[in-house]
Amino acid sequence: MIALIQTLVLALDLYWWIIIASAVFSWLYAFNVVNPRNQFVGTIGNMLFRLTEPALRPIRRFMPDLGGIDISPIILLLAIFFIRQFLLMSVAPLFL
Repeated sequence: MIALIQTLVLALDLYWWIIIASAVFSWLYAFNVVNPRNQFVGTIGNMLFRLTEPALRPIRRFMPDLGGIDISPIILLLAIFFIRQFLLMSVAPLFL
C-alpha cells in the first residue's frame, strides 16, 4: 500500500510542475516572448493546455471575474499540496 501512496505522490508532484510550466508558458505567450507561429511552441502550448485545462475549468467556473488575473492555477496548486500532505501525514502512517 505504501508503494501506491508513493506513486500517487509522485503523480501529484509531476502534475504540480506541469501546472507551473503551463502558467509560465501562458505568461511568455501573452507577452510575445515566444513566437506563437512556431510549430514546436504551438505543440508545447497545446499539450500544456490539454493537460491542465480539465482540472482548471471547474475552478474557473466558481471563481469571480478578477479581470485579467487568473488565480485558478494557485488554487489548484494549493489543492494538490493539501492532497499530497494528507496522503503523507494521515494515510501513509496507517500502513507503516
